[in-house]
Amino acid sequence: MPAESIAIIAAGLFFLTGLVTGVWKYLQIRDSADGQAHPYVDVCHRASLLYAFASMLLARFAEISKLSERVEIIATVAVLLYFASAILTYAIHGLLKDTDNQLKPPFALGDRKLPGGLVAAHMWMLVTAEIGGFLVLFYGVVRELI
Repeated sequence: MPAESIAIIAAGLFFLTGLVTGVWKYLQIRDSADGQAHPYVDVCHRASLLYAFASMLLARFAEISKLSERVEIIATVAVLLYFASAILTYAIHGLLKDTDNQLKPPFALGDRKLPGGLVAAHMWMLVTAEIGGFLVLFYGVVRELI
């Protein structure tokens, strides 16, 4: 399956996640004394919608780029996997209601504390995969258009 198709399917899944988490967010707002959803339910909802459109951008870039299919797939999947991992992390924190800032020590996951090095390593892998994957596709687009 070409990178473009993978990105379009991911866009659909992320958009659907955004719609479903919108219902979750509404229910929390409705049932909350202060009219607010948990911060990570809100973040999960918004990020899902934004990543859906970002995935469509990746699909278009993969379509324009004429790099090898393998390179385009690796670059696209690297970005999409970290989009998905971010959404999943937001959803987990929203379900557990364990933090309002996952990047502020002490790092919590439910009742468990996470090592700071693990959180930092994950964040640097995310940064590398998302920016690196996009730069590969962007290079392919620029190379094709110039």
